[in-house]
Amino acid sequence: MTRPVTVEVLTAADAEGAQRRAAGAMVAAGLVPGDRVAFSLPSSGALMCAVLGALRVGVVPVLLNATLLDAERDQLLADARPELVIGDRHRLTALDAGSPVDLAPFPLARPMHYTSGTTGRSKGVWSGLWDAATAEAAFADEADQWACGPDDVHLVCSPMFHSVSIRFAAGTLLRGGTCVILSRFDADVARQALGGHYGPVPTTTFMAPSALARLLSAGPRPWRRFDSLRLLVHAGSPCPPSLKREALARVGPGVLWEFYGSTEGQFTVCPPDAWEARPGTVGRARSGRSLFVDDDGTIWCRPPDFARFAYWGDEVKTSAAWRDGAFTVGDLGRLDADGYLYLDGRRDDLIISGGVNVYPAEVEAVLAEVDGVTEVAVFGLADERWGQRVCAAVVPATRWQGASTDPVIEKVRAHASRRLAGYKRPKQYVALATLPRTATGKLQRSLIPGLLDEV
Repeated sequence: MTRPVTVEVLTAADAEGAQRRAAGAMVAAGLVPGDRVAFSLPSSGALMCAVLGALRVGVVPVLLNATLLDAERDQLLADARPELVIGDRHRLTALDAGSPVDLAPFPLARPMHYTSGTTGRSKGVWSGLWDAATAEAAFADEADQWACGPDDVHLVCSPMFHSVSIRFAAGTLLRGGTCVILSRFDADVARQALGGHYGPVPTTTFMAPSALARLLSAGPRPWRRFDSLRLLVHAGSPCPPSLKREALARVGPGVLWEFYGSTEGQFTVCPPDAWEARPGTVGRARSGRSLFVDDDGTIWCRPPDFARFAYWGDEVKTSAAWRDGAFTVGDLGRLDADGYLYLDGRRDDLIISGGVNVYPAEVEAVLAEVDGVTEVAVFGLADERWGQRVCAAVVPATRWQGASTDPVIEKVRAHASRRLAGYKRPKQYVALATLPRTATGKLQRSLIPGLLDEV
């Protein structure tokens, strides 16, 4: 049964006290700067305060997707090696009984979020600890970009295991503003929140395009405008032009912004007038950064020193991501003469469904465990609701072929429901006689969608 959505209003003053108490509880438990505390919980005001309180005493939160199955979560915990794990509401609530401690003015690190690699092995993005000057620069980089201030009311409707949710909320709260926090995204609840149904009327929010699409289709007709917003930001997956234009029509001038970035770092920002002049662009380099595209079409970003990162415990992957002070996440694109970036493709094989990264290799490893499966390939197809939906092509040991004629498909589907979190499970299956491969045997994943019409 799906839990009902809870809505909380968190003011800067209330948040400050809660951060001091949560930090005090962690310090009393023996955590010291550089230690990690893992959270695997739905979004809440208490979680936001615990995360910010930890960061302001130098303890690094590791934020995990609360929908992961036990085996998936345990694998990440074994990698992160946290000194404390908070995985239920009671342990989270207990932090509020801590004795208040003094906090640094700004977070002394970034939270550690996990992002998968093309091998399917998740990687923790680690910033290390910052001194006071670096912490202030890193905070201002985000808060100034979006002009966060004490009059802002920010609607948090993306899960807090997304790095963007923490960034926007922290900028708002630490500049004296207020947050309205949804425990999970629900289009009708978000629409009501934007109308002030739960108290203060939001002035800013962030949504992945899939959530934005659901928001705009929610509620009675005629379509409602969201004129209270001074800032509506989207990112996380490609935004269809039709959705972008509808969103532009539902907010005031200068409100709808886009950015291109990743868990590793931020690349661009794109105000609405830039997109309208150059449909399809994701904007120009963000302040303090420069972009270039190499001969292979790979996008590189040279960030400020405070934005450097490493992959936790993986020097090889860290080294591969950096070149002469610039980093890449493997995306492909092109820059026009004015420096506007256009994406030609996401990371190799990456599926972005509802703004969440799904890497085929991880899903394939699970599906291949099923008896009767000779080969399996996971791929994404365009989806109006989710941006992309996860799909799987299965080569059965039998000669049957078709989306619904092979009994192995139902075995694979049942296995996926037991072993994979919901967002990773394929929504569509097809049985194929063979998978397309190059002469050297490399899987040609991009050719699979074209074979579906032949089934």
